[in-house]
Amino acid sequence: MKKIVILTGAGMSAESGINTFRDANGLWEGHDIMEVASPLGWQKDKEKVMDFYNKRRAQLLEVFPNEAHKALVALEKKYQVTIITQNVDDLHERAGSSQVLHLHGELLKVRSTKNPNLIYDWKKALNLGDLCKENSQLRPHIVWFGENVPKFDKALEITSEADILIIVGTSMQVYPAAQLINYAKPEIPIYFIDPKPFIQQNQYKNLTVLAEKASVGVVKVVNQLIGLL
Repeated sequence: MKKIVILTGAGMSAESGINTFRDANGLWEGHDIMEVASPLGWQKDKEKVMDFYNKRRAQLLEVFPNEAHKALVALEKKYQVTIITQNVDDLHERAGSSQVLHLHGELLKVRSTKNPNLIYDWKKALNLGDLCKENSQLRPHIVWFGENVPKFDKALEITSEADILIIVGTSMQVYPAAQLINYAKPEIPIYFIDPKPFIQQNQYKNLTVLAEKASVGVVKVVNQLIGLL
């Protein structure tokens, strides 16, 4: 069974109502991104950071997978599919995708500030005084700017084994995720789906660029790959 690897970014979930910070001049709900998504921001004002993610978590629980999320599930009938996502939402899982690797963490989880292996499912608000079993403050289970991406090596391994690569809704400008395309085997088919693609048709062999929103482009590619077109 051929292996399809799908790399998804903010544009994948935008049509579900999840805001993207790069489309709003780097601001999330009026906050400078470094205030709410960096270790320094956390040390400076933990309550501000937790409030920011509490609002995002509450919003996530009110939205649903869109047609692009749903379409990717159909690929599992004919291919071995792994999704590598830069998104922290759970919309891929809710749509029914079975293999999802979250590069940048998960909004519906929290972890210990002292022991990163202590991770908890979390759908309610996170507050000062919420502790792990070792009595350390819990923090959002998010990879912040300036932190290592612990699952990146696994993502490299998965990408290097792909027979087909599909990239959806990402600028491919955020590192280290932007490097993944360069670890794919030479000459495999690559599909790049984004309304404002940063990649040009002639940059890679066998590259197909679809300058469309995810719900349109993903459905087209999926239908082609499962033989409906």
